[in-house]
Amino acid sequence: MVAKDLISEVVPCLKTSDLGQTALNWMEIFRISHLPIVNNQDFLGLISDVDIFDMNQPDEPIGNHPLTLIKPYVTMEQHLFEVIGIAARLKLSVVPVLDENMHYKGVITSSELIRNIAGLSSLDQPGAILVLEIIERDYSLSQIAQIIEGNDVKVLSMYVNSNPDSTMMEVTLKVNTTDLVSVIRTFERYNYEVKTWVSDNDTMDRFYSERFDQFMKYLNI
Repeated sequence: MVAKDLISEVVPCLKTSDLGQTALNWMEIFRISHLPIVNNQDFLGLISDVDIFDMNQPDEPIGNHPLTLIKPYVTMEQHLFEVIGIAARLKLSVVPVLDENMHYKGVITSSELIRNIAGLSSLDQPGAILVLEIIERDYSLSQIAQIIEGNDVKVLSMYVNSNPDSTMMEVTLKVNTTDLVSVIRTFERYNYEVKTWVSDNDTMDRFYSERFDQFMKYLNI
């Protein structure tokens, strides 16, 4: 998925002749905190609600004030992940999109990014999330996939998070079932550390409750 497929059809752009209050009104309507300033097809930069409040003259045209605008943008063919990177790094509520001639084509909103991330990562699909903690040298994608698929479960998406100050890594898995009992048992049999899991199936609650009861009985022996 690329930037041109994500452009909003409703979020407007500002001109330097627009009033600060107009910009604030639009930001409130569309629940964003940035708007692009465009003269003809030329992208001049993004202005934020904080910039307008700092001007302290909302009834004056934006162009009457010295603007310290940032000019972040993506091009039409840049991938969704690159758009997310810019939005996250600069904490933007919209990301401007320019064509190959550097002409303004529109913006991508953060809400649209979230919706597409959810779809791309299968987060909007039914299932459960499982987090493993693994020593980096023991990481094996093929073995993890084999354990899960050996229980007739499919991996919908996977993320790996490494800490440069640690030899441990986290592997987050989204799977297509809410019953994780057999999967967790198999991981534990292969000496994997199951750090946490998220599921709306109460089978897991019963599973760990039974384990706790057995452990308490053992302690009372």
